[in-house]
Amino acid sequence: MTATTILVDADACPVKDEIYKVAWRHEVAVKVVSNSRLRVPEHPLIERIVVSDGFDAADDWIAEASDARSIVVTSDILLADRALKAGATVLAPTGKPFTAASIGPAIATRAIMADLRAGMGDGMGGPPPFSKADRSAFLQALDTALVRLKRG
Repeated sequence: MTATTILVDADACPVKDEIYKVAWRHEVAVKVVSNSRLRVPEHPLIERIVVSDGFDAADDWIAEASDARSIVVTSDILLADRALKAGATVLAPTGKPFTAASIGPAIATRAIMADLRAGMGDGMGGPPPFSKADRSAFLQALDTALVRLKRG
């Protein structure tokens, strides 16, 4: 059986430090995937993966590396869909899990919002600011996912 790995869509991930702490506690490898060199802790469990700056290069790398022993951390709905299809557990940085049941509606909502933004320009605003509650929910969700994968 392959070991559990956390794959991080790192370019805009607000919970990298939390991922490292939980990974160290569970002794799980983390692959931090980005289009540019990011600062990561010097630790044998942490691996920095810098991909080309091509469109979706980080997403492609993560999707190809995803399997049933992976936890993917991303806010990218289309990457979440690809990782789920590969059998991975997928969490948003807010701790919200992406599931087979939730991904279809999330993709549809994403498409609707993209159409609305195209029609309204920048006047719509963005998502709510990342909060302490989001950070806490993420920590709990990641810990729960790791325990579940360890149990098989």
